[in-house]
Amino acid sequence: MARKNTPGAVSASTSEQRREDAATWSPLARYLSECFGTFLLVLGGVGTALFAANFPSDTDNQSGVGFLGVALAFGLTLVAGIAAVGHISGGHFNPAVTLGLLAAGRTDVKHVPGYIVSQVVGGLAATSIIAVVLSGKAGAFAAAHDAGFASNGFGSASPGGYGLGAVFLTEAVLTGVFTAVILSITAKQEYQALAPIGIGLTLTLIHLVSIPVSNTSVNPARSIATAVYGGATPLAQLWVFIVAPIVGALVAGLIVRVGGRRRITS
Repeated sequence: MARKNTPGAVSASTSEQRREDAATWSPLARYLSECFGTFLLVLGGVGTALFAANFPSDTDNQSGVGFLGVALAFGLTLVAGIAAVGHISGGHFNPAVTLGLLAAGRTDVKHVPGYIVSQVVGGLAATSIIAVVLSGKAGAFAAAHDAGFASNGFGSASPGGYGLGAVFLTEAVLTGVFTAVILSITAKQEYQALAPIGIGLTLTLIHLVSIPVSNTSVNPARSIATAVYGGATPLAQLWVFIVAPIVGALVAGLIVRVGGRRRITS
């Protein structure tokens, strides 16, 4: 049976959603999609960081995938998630992106809390599964916990020893760039098929730039999910990886919204 449109029920925040008549998907379907997509993103990216980045060990890393592998893991899982459920929810998988799209006028405010809760739950489910798997090897979970569980950080918790100011600026700017790319590429009808790849490659590039600086967040749900298992320092520094990405995404969303209005009226 064909689904009927319900005007104004849910905004179609991407061209793919508009094409797939996404306004008729129920809020529950959208929230489950965001939960699944964030689960996949965190499971693939953080799982690669913890299991494969330095394999078989930090001192004997002959088979490990390193920074490049982790960056690709985050990008590829995002491509897969958007391809799988992007037509249902828009494929945000990130509270900062959701708020950035809200600032740009591309998401209905009444669905934002449901999106954010779903994203955080999905991320926590992924790291919980990773923790259970690590517990299957003697000492593996304790080692991951002591190393911060692939959490984000500044100062001594930054892979490269970068301070608070540098980390905050990096996270805010890169999240803003990421949000701007999403807003631009999903607005173009001719880029529909390439949107997941373009967005995923952008996230890969962002990780290549910023893993040494902050271990790359640009996603509060990802940071919350790892900090829960990372110990006192990641939890104490978590606020940076919630505030900075949100600030960057909001600024990008507002710039795109204002710039779009000026283009239309000029």
